[in-house]
Amino acid sequence: MSAVDHRAVATAFATILRTARVGAGLSQEKLPEAADIDRTYPSLLERGLRQPTLAVLIAVASAPNMEPALLVTMTVARLRGEAR
Repeated sequence: MSAVDHRAVATAFATILRTARVGAGLSQEKLPEAADIDRTYPSLLERGLRQPTLAVLIAVASAPNMEPALLVTMTVARLRGEAR
C-alpha cells in the first residue's frame, strides 16, 4: 500500500467541497450555518488547510444534501485523475 499524500487529499477534498457547495447554491457563510459547524471552518477546508473529521464530513455533506460517501468517492476519483 502506498503512502497517503495528506496535502493532495486535502486539496482534492477542497475542490470537491467547493463544487458541491456552489452547486447547491450555498455561500461560505450559509454552509456552516446549514452544517452547524464553526463559521471559519469551510474556508479552511476549501483552501485545503484542514481535513474534516468524520463528524464534520457528515455535517458538511448534509448542507448541500449529499451523501458523505459521495464526497469521499469524488475526492478519491479526483486523486486518481478521474475527475477534474
